[in-house]
Amino acid sequence: MPKESDESSKEEQSKIDKDGKENTVEPSEEMIRKRIRRNTPSPHRLTPQSSPSRFVSVEELMETAKGVTNLALAHEIVMDSGFQVKPYEPEEGSLEKQVKEIMHRAFWDCLESQLKEDPPSYSHAVTLVGEIKETLLSFLLPGQSRLRGQIEETLDLSLIQQEAENEALDISKVARFIIDMMGTFCAPCRDEDIRQLRKISDIVPLFKSIFAVLDKMKIDMANFAVSSLRPHLLQQSVEYERKKFHEFLEKQPNALDFTKKWLQDTADYATSGEMEGGATSTTISTQLHNLAYLRLLKWDHEAESFPETLLLDQCRFQEMQQELEQLALVASILLIVYNSAGEAISGLPGLSERLKKTIKILLAEMHTLSFKADETFAAVAEKLCLELRGCLSQHGFSPFPSDRENTLKGQIVAAKSADNPIRKVIDSRIQMYLLGFLESSTNRSAPALPGGLTPISKELEEIAVKLERLVTFNKLVYSPFYQKIIQDILKQGEGLDV
Repeated sequence: MPKESDESSKEEQSKIDKDGKENTVEPSEEMIRKRIRRNTPSPHRLTPQSSPSRFVSVEELMETAKGVTNLALAHEIVMDSGFQVKPYEPEEGSLEKQVKEIMHRAFWDCLESQLKEDPPSYSHAVTLVGEIKETLLSFLLPGQSRLRGQIEETLDLSLIQQEAENEALDISKVARFIIDMMGTFCAPCRDEDIRQLRKISDIVPLFKSIFAVLDKMKIDMANFAVSSLRPHLLQQSVEYERKKFHEFLEKQPNALDFTKKWLQDTADYATSGEMEGGATSTTISTQLHNLAYLRLLKWDHEAESFPETLLLDQCRFQEMQQELEQLALVASILLIVYNSAGEAISGLPGLSERLKKTIKILLAEMHTLSFKADETFAAVAEKLCLELRGCLSQHGFSPFPSDRENTLKGQIVAAKSADNPIRKVIDSRIQMYLLGFLESSTNRSAPALPGGLTPISKELEEIAVKLERLVTFNKLVYSPFYQKIIQDILKQGEGLDV
């Protein structure tokens, strides 16, 4: 029912969705707690010594859950410039949707039958007007006292009820006032909806449409509030997130275990030769930390527990990881094609973009369970060779001999393997570029693009900017925790060298 629409939008605001990829916020601490403690440490696992866990009351847990939920919501608003509240709608064919449709149909049927009585009964209509009045009042700003007075006076429920009982109620007049008020409050994008409302003369369809437009207006107002809040929240969010995580850490003393392991494993992985010679401890600490962030773009999310300090951004890292894997394949295949065709296609305008688009379309489902690598890469090889045939013919070149074309197809299919030499080279260059981007963020000079990455330069730079923004914010929030962990790791390394 209309009231349910309000509740459903509130419910959605608590679940808010990403990427597309709409943004999704964890609704409770329990979800985050499960992700943090997904793998219970075995008795054989070496864990840092910590003070014993103290008793936590139910009230403290509830307050912490509320804090984590608020933390997740604030983080999404700050990190995602396109963050928006979306209306909640049950899945098509679900029991929830069926029940909702039945209830709504029953209500509107009841309203229609009441209005057809002689004399008409307005009990349901008055209820609807009351709900509409509450919604209109919720749109008001503190200083809009004149509009508040108009709404209170015209939609005086006791007066409307008296008019209904005395058969003097003009429900159409009430509806016109409501539409006028909606026109005053609505965003410009809803002007057409308001115009359509004015064309409806039957009361039941009119009220149904009014509630539908009001639901849209609620979402518009929520998103306006989000955009208004973002600049202020951005200034406060670093301290806010750090404070909330510190409170969570007090409830869970071992809540940095996976973060420590992530940084320790990175230090073990990074040999002394990979660090710049003669660097200061601060430089080494920065290099180590940046390298640790890059490792998150190669993370095995099924087998390894994600660092606790980055759980709110785990989905973002997964998305970037998948995008980079696809880009690495695109660049690898294009490098194979251009090396094989040579001068015949070098410099032809638009060809590289056409081939890239074809590859990306065919590899769009590469991270789904239904993806069949052998079939897909065979299709990629066939499609690209067909494109090359047409291109060579169009520019007066002889087509490839069948044996050369078959060799090219075999090279393209071989690129599906993660151990493929060309793919490994491209992947290494992508990592080098991203690391250079992170290290150059202090002086704002973008690193040079390594060879073979030109076809994906635009997409790669977009990911690098997204990664740099995410890393910078994460460092600002959790720098006190990271500094101590990295200092302990470096000291431990110095002790071993002695």
